[in-house]
Amino acid sequence: MNIHDLEAFVAVVETGSIVAASARINLTQPGITRRIQNLEDSLGIALLDRQSKPLRPTAAGREAYEHGRRVLRSLDDLKAGVSPGGAIGGEFRLGIMPYLSEAALSAPLDELRSQFPQLTLRIVTGWSPQLIEQVAHSQLDAATVCLPEGVQPPDNVVGEMLGVHAVILVAAPSLGVPKQPRLEDLSRFPWIMNQSGCGFRAFIQHRFEAERLLFDVGVEAMSADLRMSLVARGLGIGVLTPAALAHSRWRDLVEIVEAPDFSPKVVNWLVHRPPAGRLARPIAIFGDALKEALKSKRPLLA
Repeated sequence: MNIHDLEAFVAVVETGSIVAASARINLTQPGITRRIQNLEDSLGIALLDRQSKPLRPTAAGREAYEHGRRVLRSLDDLKAGVSPGGAIGGEFRLGIMPYLSEAALSAPLDELRSQFPQLTLRIVTGWSPQLIEQVAHSQLDAATVCLPEGVQPPDNVVGEMLGVHAVILVAAPSLGVPKQPRLEDLSRFPWIMNQSGCGFRAFIQHRFEAERLLFDVGVEAMSADLRMSLVARGLGIGVLTPAALAHSRWRDLVEIVEAPDFSPKVVNWLVHRPPAGRLARPIAIFGDALKEALKSKRPLLA
């Protein structure tokens, strides 16, 4: 089995196309195709579903991809360990939640670039459950995620807690939410939420369903500002952090809903798959810098 063939296959899986893989590893498209065919011939099985667009791995291909990423990471660890001065290079694939603000990210990313100038950062955004799955399957090296208080990252990843943030409920006075509502009262109103896939939305829904109550998502929207504008217009209950409310242009048009039996919190985590290998130091330094940034910025995270 040829390492270059494996690199080409991994590049196609991660980019979803021959064209993008060609650009990533600076090889012609016929060269990419030939290397993948060589790998398939050596393994005796098809690794890519060539009928799908973007290209996707077959069941065997997914298994080959996970093993292949570990092999390539081990080679990177070896190179870093014997290189002069121990300089850490190669890729650092980092997953970021959509609502982690640029203000919170700027200092940690600057710290990484300063200490590891030979490291190439590839940043992907996504919801927390999706990012955790990508880390677990070696598609990302690390990710910042947001989970409801009491929910731990799965056992197949390593998680470092970065901080705990209160989450508040808000609504326009015109919506008519009772003072100090019970969970049953809250179930009678529509909610303005992130799109499906958000871990915190799933947590709230699970809490309502556990009490056999309706959780009605009246509107789902990606933009935090759009969600707040809809809440301010009385279209439903919204969820955000106190700091996000303080910085929202809609803050004077909504009220905080204080529910005695529903005061959720979210926990920020940095997760990676063990062992971290050559990326142990970059991951630790990014995590420490992000923890400090979160203490001072308190951005909207869920």
